[in-house]
Amino acid sequence: MTQKTEKQKVLTTQESSLLEQIKLLTKKKNLNNVTRTKAYLDFYLANTEIHWAFLGHMVSRNGGWNMTDLKGEILSRLLSKKESEWFFAFLERGNWLIFQDVYPQFLLYQESRKKNKPFFYLFPFLGVSSFMETVWNYFWDHHDEYILTIGLVINEQNYLEKRVLQNPTYKKVFNSFEFKLQDILSFNHILFPCGKKQLIGQTLHHFEVLKERISLGIRLYKVLFQDEEILKKVKEWAVKHPHTGSRKDYWSDIFNEINEELPRSFYQLKLQACQLRPGTRKIYSPRLEHAWKNVTHEVAEQGDWLCDWHIADFLKQNDEKINGEIKKDYCKTLERLELTALAKKAVSKFYKNYIASKLFSSLIGILWALIHLTG
Repeated sequence: MTQKTEKQKVLTTQESSLLEQIKLLTKKKNLNNVTRTKAYLDFYLANTEIHWAFLGHMVSRNGGWNMTDLKGEILSRLLSKKESEWFFAFLERGNWLIFQDVYPQFLLYQESRKKNKPFFYLFPFLGVSSFMETVWNYFWDHHDEYILTIGLVINEQNYLEKRVLQNPTYKKVFNSFEFKLQDILSFNHILFPCGKKQLIGQTLHHFEVLKERISLGIRLYKVLFQDEEILKKVKEWAVKHPHTGSRKDYWSDIFNEINEELPRSFYQLKLQACQLRPGTRKIYSPRLEHAWKNVTHEVAEQGDWLCDWHIADFLKQNDEKINGEIKKDYCKTLERLELTALAKKAVSKFYKNYIASKLFSSLIGILWALIHLTG
């Protein structure tokens, strides 16, 4: 049954009231990355069978870290004010859109549990894809946590595709030199802290490719849930460390939410082998509330993304184990980003095209080698 046909259904007073409550609560929780991220965790702790809620919480933390990086010590030296605002608008819109789509699904599920009957037939009135109505009904009958989680991964990435990735407003982000630079430097790490200075996760290249993002979501789910001990450690860390947006949340030995540097001071290399060099100050990583103001968003674009059920092929389960080791790569990335900040002026004349980024990358490699040769 299509969304249009479903919307012809006359709602009861109770159904209308329920939908209004869900919309109001979703809006209340959807103020910014910090409120969204907390809402995901709160929901998961009350409904641990909904694995995506915790996966979404951890990925949303990364979204917040990426937002504050734009005002942090390193990227603020690489990006202009306008470019930072572009990147933030892109990250914030995606974070907002996913929440306003998935959180009402969670609230309807909660109501279904409370009343012991499924309310998923109300999804069309919330703009939720018919794909998810099928997936949630299957979960209600079969309690298949894997299918529900991957279904949500598929849904959210398809939901973003036309609304953000194919939106002309945000395409300039992908066409910018700095976005390509982040891909070259492998800065698209998704990190899951699981103890003091311990990190697991995955790296995404080609963010603009839908299938790559879905595959990443599946890998991240496996990294987080394939090992009960790892899941326990990440969960304990998440509960103990409320999300602020600052990378100090997971690595206070390296990052600080207070800027310890003097204004307009010359950047000095600070990191070596995941540690601060002697005599250097911590890297500035602000809280979200100190970096960006809340945004008032335009209403989400309407329409059901589902046009080909072959996308459901991603639901097929396999037993492949995913190695979540990422700390070493992440540490190298931080050092390379420092080199990039240091080398920026030397290669500024090449900034206008992608060929320049290749030359830039080569120069970074030379600097990288020289620094490690000299200790």
